[in-house]
Amino acid sequence: MGCFFMSKNKRERGHASLLGKNEDVFRCPLCFSPMKLVHVKSLICKNHHCYDLSRQGYVNMLPHGLQTKYHRRMFEARRMISRKGFFEPLMAKISELILDQSKFQEGRIKILDAGCGEGSLLSGIQKKITQNSALDPLGVGLDISKEGIYMAAKEYTSSLWCVGDLAKAPLASEQFHFILNVLTPANYAEFGRMLVPHGRVVKVLPEKNHLWELRDIFYEQAHKQRDSNRNTMDIFKNKFKLLDLERLRYRVTSDEPWMESLIQMTPLSWGTTEERRFKALEMDLREVTIDLTILVGGN
Repeated sequence: MGCFFMSKNKRERGHASLLGKNEDVFRCPLCFSPMKLVHVKSLICKNHHCYDLSRQGYVNMLPHGLQTKYHRRMFEARRMISRKGFFEPLMAKISELILDQSKFQEGRIKILDAGCGEGSLLSGIQKKITQNSALDPLGVGLDISKEGIYMAAKEYTSSLWCVGDLAKAPLASEQFHFILNVLTPANYAEFGRMLVPHGRVVKVLPEKNHLWELRDIFYEQAHKQRDSNRNTMDIFKNKFKLLDLERLRYRVTSDEPWMESLIQMTPLSWGTTEERRFKALEMDLREVTIDLTILVGGN
């Protein structure tokens, strides 16, 4: 935090222009006041809380630094996996759902990816919507990890990227037509606050066979996933009207081993023994199973 001024590179100018056109998306995380872009450089509220646009083009709106388990190597692995087509069917399915739910929507729709990581999923979905419709989607990526947002802003210039805490999201009320929450923790109270009337929440959960090739090595407790999903669905249906539920299953193959990147990318290996980690790395794994449930809820 703290305001200062400097010459801007092309990326920063692009992000600043997009931010200036959409400053009403943000609110101050300290006093919840609206934000204004000042000197094409800083978001400032009426109480003079100030958040600068970084050279990479993101805004860090965490009131104080937080330590997370999500590190740069994890996001680099996720991006590499994404470029191999790992999330392609998921991107296609979510973009189809958004297009189906936006049949009568005109002009710009706003999409928030809550827990966006390094941004590849939101960017891919945004691109597919633009290619397949006349809609003009504004993507906003929010994550508590500065490392992930840094990578997102550096790579993808057509979205707004923000470091922030979802428990007190630095985003204004009734702003988003769609909120995506993919394989990451949710805050349904904040989702409800940020949705426009008749907005949609798209929640993606791992199913029992998701990455079973890794689970076989790291876990012997597959039933816990089913119990967890049941609880998550109950909470979701208590907060939103369930409009759609779809199961998405596919397999992804690679022409070269990718176990190390998978291990880096997923929290599945957190807390496992070194013996099991080494066992996984020795496997010549070139095909993995994706098994997901997609929930669509409305307010």
